[in-house]
Amino acid sequence: MVEPTQAQKVQAARQKTAYKPASVSPQRRVQRSYALRLWSVRHSRALEWVYARFADIFLRLHPVWNAIGYGRAEAPVKFVEKRVKGLMFDCRMCGQCVLSSTGMSCPMNCPKQLRNGPCGGVRANGNCEVEPDMPCVWVKAWEGSRQMVHGDAILTVQKPVDQSLRETSAWLRVTAKAAAERELQ
Repeated sequence: MVEPTQAQKVQAARQKTAYKPASVSPQRRVQRSYALRLWSVRHSRALEWVYARFADIFLRLHPVWNAIGYGRAEAPVKFVEKRVKGLMFDCRMCGQCVLSSTGMSCPMNCPKQLRNGPCGGVRANGNCEVEPDMPCVWVKAWEGSRQMVHGDAILTVQKPVDQSLRETSAWLRVTAKAAAERELQ
């Protein structure tokens, strides 16, 4: 009788337990449904319109945010932003949202976290080379951007991600920047 290999022993032990690690990327991504994220890309033009209205409302609320203090408003706004964008776009809360430039496809979902286009390893079926069961984020970004009014924004080169802004509100940052630009005019 042949002695089982270590890999076979581990596999046999794994099958006996109900535990499956939730944070292991390939398993998690294979099991995760991409339905809502892909819906967001397919409806990018409508979401672009909704976001423009939302940004206008947030900008009108600038005096409120300023009175409260952007620092104090950060926690509750971030809580809502994380849930909404997490559900709709599988947002990673990088703090520098470029959804309006990438066809409503979050580039931080790319396993390589590329911000300016695909890596060159996109499979013939449009899926990722690192995680073959996942549609390439940048293929979807291009598809979504072609539907948007300002779809050519995808051609703009993005700055590298500033890791110090991770887990902060992009909504408040964009609002503060727009308010400062408006005040300069």
